[in-house]
Amino acid sequence: MQERTSAPPGSEAMPLNAYTRLPLRFLTCGSVDNGKSTLIGRLLYEKKLVHHDHLAALERDSQKHGTTGAVDFALLLDGLEVEREQGITVDVAYRYFATERRAFIVADAPGHEQYTRNMATGASTADLAVLLVDARMGLLTQTRRHAIIASMLGLRHVVLTVNKMDLVAFDQEVFTRIAADFVSFAGDLGFRTIQAIPVSARDGDNVSAPSPRMAWYCGPTLLSYLEEIDVEDECSLGPFRMPVQLVLRPDPDSRGFAGTVASGRARVGDELAVLPSGQVSRLKQIFVAGGECDTAAAGDAVMLTLTDEIDIGRGDMLVASQHRPLVADQFAAHLVWMSSEGLLPGRSYLMKINHGTVAATVTTLKHRIDVNTLGRSVAKTLSLNDVGVCNLSLARPVAFDAYSDNRETGSFILIDRYTNETLAAGMIDFALRRAANIRPQDIAVTTADRSRLMHHRPLVLWFTGLSGAGKSTVANLVEAGLHSRGIHTTLLDGDNVRLGLNKDLGFTQADRVENIRRVGEVAKLMADAGLVVMCSFISPFRAERQTLRELIGAEAFIEIFVDAPLEACIARDPKGLYRRALAGEIRNFTGVDQPYEAPDAPELRLQAGDTRPQVLADQVISYVMRRVLI
Repeated sequence: MQERTSAPPGSEAMPLNAYTRLPLRFLTCGSVDNGKSTLIGRLLYEKKLVHHDHLAALERDSQKHGTTGAVDFALLLDGLEVEREQGITVDVAYRYFATERRAFIVADAPGHEQYTRNMATGASTADLAVLLVDARMGLLTQTRRHAIIASMLGLRHVVLTVNKMDLVAFDQEVFTRIAADFVSFAGDLGFRTIQAIPVSARDGDNVSAPSPRMAWYCGPTLLSYLEEIDVEDECSLGPFRMPVQLVLRPDPDSRGFAGTVASGRARVGDELAVLPSGQVSRLKQIFVAGGECDTAAAGDAVMLTLTDEIDIGRGDMLVASQHRPLVADQFAAHLVWMSSEGLLPGRSYLMKINHGTVAATVTTLKHRIDVNTLGRSVAKTLSLNDVGVCNLSLARPVAFDAYSDNRETGSFILIDRYTNETLAAGMIDFALRRAANIRPQDIAVTTADRSRLMHHRPLVLWFTGLSGAGKSTVANLVEAGLHSRGIHTTLLDGDNVRLGLNKDLGFTQADRVENIRRVGEVAKLMADAGLVVMCSFISPFRAERQTLRELIGAEAFIEIFVDAPLEACIARDPKGLYRRALAGEIRNFTGVDQPYEAPDAPELRLQAGDTRPQVLADQVISYVMRRVLI
């Protein structure tokens, strides 16, 4: 068997036994212009970890982009041209370095609020946060937000670095007040250690050597503290978990399951369970990059084979049989919202979790967290950089741990189904259990039986378009025409539904999503009953219409775009709504202060500008009769 050793990245010249501590991954964070990049740049410089040619380039760049009048150490980390021009960090900058006592991987996170998503990315793999505060300003909103996100993402060690002490004349009272404010604020965040250190990153005070200008401070320097702190490796102590990333064929007679071990340790011969199916087998072989070995541990990239032939795919999880994670299709979670498009409860998103992808819906937004007070406030949506707690429902069960138990298997991201944009980072709190006595009921009379009795297939005709485009008028004519031809029909109209089923909903984006979700469920039940269902709704969002298509089925869902120019709809204005909306009397009105997302490829597009409604209805009837008859 091959013996495997490893060394931290960037430390090839130093023997492994030179380190007295495990490698430390730490994150520098805090509000914009608090000196994060300068601090790390200064640390690298003082430990002589900057090559001569890089130092010469730094001196040249400092003349062009620098902000201090001398060598600007921040430029060592601000690698993008836009960062150097604006004097800010935009993306997470990673640096690998080592001292005589420890190896480090540092992630320098941006401080601007609009780049909070980048900070969350850096925090997700860190063991400790170096949280910088400008001594002149104290704790800011972004400082608190970064502390909350660091806590949510499982960081349990914080170094509160009070920077720019030279600009407050090294005043001990300033430092003491800021440290006390942070300890008070962070009391409920679950940090195990909080170490406050006063520094001047520009001049190097208390960075790697004690500062004679702050003789009143008797604690460690930043570097000595980072070299000594014990960050326990919880992943290596937990039960075995390996989400399957890829299925391979090492030879014609076997299948291998590749991935990175998220936690724990497994040996050849151990009994493993496959989740969510629950099947059990034994570990037959372990392969790593250098060949075959007998043990797989946390952090190892491996391929495993089992003694039994089991159907396993990407997104399944191999786990210790006696210590299994949760399997559920509903759970509560914290979300960090990362998109300018707000969270809409009821909308179907894609969830990426443990290498698998599954449809997911935020069923309930329980509250939003105030980043200044940690208080909870009622909210119907989350906006960019908001932090909230919600319940989610998935299209199928998945295996996971609570994030507090395992950061690797308890995290996920939400993705927009239409644009593929990453919308949010999520941390699972706990599973939500369905009532044990609720299960699908077998029904003796099927939809096919009803179709044979009615002599036609069920359909959902979804009329979408701007207010005033003529949807309801055309839908009424279509239903009358189909009814006269012996087709069993019903009609769901937007106004009628809001007088009953959905009278509790308003017209915000979140309420519009829920309105369409409920109507879609009703339309599906009616189609299951064998009817041709006319649905006349503005339904402004493509994502909801796509969700309806998937819910009802592509064969039964007919999208009909009643396409009338906005000017024509305003001119018609049958209910006087445009006039009131343009006057500011009605808010969230589609076409005025809320967008309408036109269909990309509807089954029917009705040019409703100057065409008579009956002509449009005849087009629909002709199309439907070709589709509906058995």
